[in-house]
Amino acid sequence: MILNLLNALAVSFDLPILDWIQANLQSGFLDFLMPMITYFGEDGIGWIAWAVLLLILKKHRKTGLGMAFALLIGLVVCNMTLKPLVGRIRPYDFQAQEFGITIDLLVHGLHDFSFPSGHTIASFEAATVLLINNKKMGIPAMILAVLIAFSRLYLYVHYPTDVIVSIVLGIAIAFLGNWLAGLCFKKVKKGRFER
Repeated sequence: MILNLLNALAVSFDLPILDWIQANLQSGFLDFLMPMITYFGEDGIGWIAWAVLLLILKKHRKTGLGMAFALLIGLVVCNMTLKPLVGRIRPYDFQAQEFGITIDLLVHGLHDFSFPSGHTIASFEAATVLLINNKKMGIPAMILAVLIAFSRLYLYVHYPTDVIVSIVLGIAIAFLGNWLAGLCFKKVKKGRFER
């Protein structure tokens, strides 16, 4: 049922937006830049590295832990649960299957499902935790998250609905991860004071 709704949205909402981006925004500069931007979000590696760095730095440990919790929850919710459960094919495969249109990709075609966007969800989880705790790091991180989300559309590897849902889920999961980190730090502090 969800897949039927998403497929209907693909035709009426998603593909017109993707095709508009291709027709109106495509340029040599963006063709060069967007694969590099999207690469930062590949498997969440850039965000994981950022979280690990913050976990090492005592001053930012709570933020790093919040990012780690959010990224872990997002992995379970997005990649391990929703992607296989919904089973939405990528927009370039949908174009080929439904309309016989071949989309020339700037990146290698992906073999997993499309909904939701792992790059986008991880980016908004990490960037939102950073923004909650440290605006100096959070604002650039949020700009990067927006660019990564847009890159998924520019590269024609995700539908706009994938990205929109992923932004909402990523922000919600970020608040959960940040809250869990806060609980952990309260317990640690309470344990220290009781000794």
